[in-house]
Amino acid sequence: MNTPAHLIFGLTAFGKAQRPAVTAAAFAGALIPDLSLYLLAGWHLQVLGTAPSIVFGQLYFSDAWQSIFRIDNSIILWGIGLALGAMFRSPVTLALCGAALLHLGFDFLLHNDDGRAHFWPLSNWVFQSPVSYWDPDHYGNLAGSIEVTASVLCCGVLWRRYKGRWMRGLIVALGLLEFTPFIIFALMFTGP
Repeated sequence: MNTPAHLIFGLTAFGKAQRPAVTAAAFAGALIPDLSLYLLAGWHLQVLGTAPSIVFGQLYFSDAWQSIFRIDNSIILWGIGLALGAMFRSPVTLALCGAALLHLGFDFLLHNDDGRAHFWPLSNWVFQSPVSYWDPDHYGNLAGSIEVTASVLCCGVLWRRYKGRWMRGLIVALGLLEFTPFIIFALMFTGP
């Protein structure tokens, strides 16, 4: 899934309007599994000037990058964190780990040939889902449409839950970020 959708779903499932620390933890948990990719790709694309085809066609699949992704995308590690959060009755830890596990659950189901080893350190196995959130050859058009629709509905829930300007601004920004790729693709791939 697109990162904005992960953030929207994580905030919807685990954010608490009257508990800013819990909401911040839900946001962080939804972001962390993708953060290393943003840092690595950003460094290569913006600082080193590496071509996008190299970054996403070679480096993404390299052993070095995948070894990092195994850690921040480990259902096992996040599950241990969630169990500890439950044991110590820590709402912040539960929101952080719960949002991360929600992110990983969607990624597990929606990555075809670009999945990650979600069961590290027990296994380096990568599930190849028959459905992709982006690839039209693997139902990406349908999955993407469902993702956007669910994101917009969740933004409505979040709008009602959060009354502050800052949070409402964040909700609008995330909604626009989630919806924008579809507008751009429609403009790029439809004739005059």
